Amino acid sequence: MDEKKYCTAIVLAAGSGKRMGTKVHKQYLLLGGKPVLYYSLCAFDISRLIDEIILVCGAGEEEYCRREIVEKYGISKVCKIIAGGAERYHSVWNGLQETKEGYIYIHDGARPFVDDKMIERAYECVSEYHACAAGMPSKDTVKIAASDNMVSETPDRSSVWIVQTPQVFDAGLIKKAYAMLMSRDKINVTDDAMAAEQMLGCPVRLFYGSYENIKITTPEDLEIAEVFLKRKS
Repeated sequence: MDEKKYCTAIVLAAGSGKRMGTKVHKQYLLLGGKPVLYYSLCAFDISRLIDEIILVCGAGEEEYCRREIVEKYGISKVCKIIAGGAERYHSVWNGLQETKEGYIYIHDGARPFVDDKMIERAYECVSEYHACAAGMPSKDTVKIAASDNMVSETPDRSSVWIVQTPQVFDAGLIKKAYAMLMSRDKINVTDDAMAAEQMLGCPVRLFYGSYENIKITTPEDLEIAEVFLKRKS
């Protein structure tokens, strides 16, 4: 068996959550009496595979995260709490500056239902393919729309996946991709796999996440998450 690689989890919690319609950022809203962000941090904290966690939060929120989440709930593997940037890719880039060699898990803190099995599937996948992303096959037929909202294409549903996080990479690979990305004047990248694909032409392997691995974006998502949480407990 190969020696285990050092694993860092970058947990992104710098989003403003405008679509939630609340003054409190979505990652700090309460889910089952605890902040949404707590659940993903806890999952990485208890995983035997994860060696350290870098928490990326909004500028000025570092002390709040340390006091009200990391210390309050005893998340021991958080080694650094740093400020993110204006866009998601800025936050990822800031997090990458603090990482070591090995494998890097990049995860949205607003996805509370990452679990140990998913983290292990990701490790197995990145060990073989070097770049991978969680996702699930689409349950719905997907339409590609033109600018006038007329259907321009209907891809075969069997080949369509809904992509999630964590997305996991060899450290050198994702750092190189983001360094190239950040040198561009115009950036149109919505996830980390896309950065690897576009900057390096790197193939990305999909592994199974979970249909419950939702991102808390709207009030309806929080209601659904409460149902998932009750079922798990």
